[in-house]
Amino acid sequence: VPLVESGGGLVQAVGSLRLSCAASGRTFDSFAMAWFRQAPGKEREFVAGISRTGGNTDYTDSVRGRFTISRDNAKNTVYLQMNSLKPEDTAVYYCAADTRWMALRQGRDYDYWGQGTQVTVSS
Repeated sequence: VPLVESGGGLVQAVGSLRLSCAASGRTFDSFAMAWFRQAPGKEREFVAGISRTGGNTDYTDSVRGRFTISRDNAKNTVYLQMNSLKPEDTAVYYCAADTRWMALRQGRDYDYWGQGTQVTVSS
């Protein structure tokens, strides 16, 4: 399923951004969705995941309480609301889709990936 991210940009520390990931093609609610990120020189890491229905979410410790993942199955879109941003949140953010019921933390489990959107947080 094609995935297209948007909403990245440059923001000052403690600011906010909302990323969106729009899907097309197959039924969106057939997929668990997740956001990953990759900073320069670092491995890709799991950020947040959401189940097919949106009733279950998961966050990596470094973003819990600051980021919120949500989805609108009627709009075929998953969101990542990022508040209280820190310079260490700077990375390319990717959304990913998997046919499991709930999003897992390992990137190798995902079948579909977006092209990524750059988030830069200045201090």
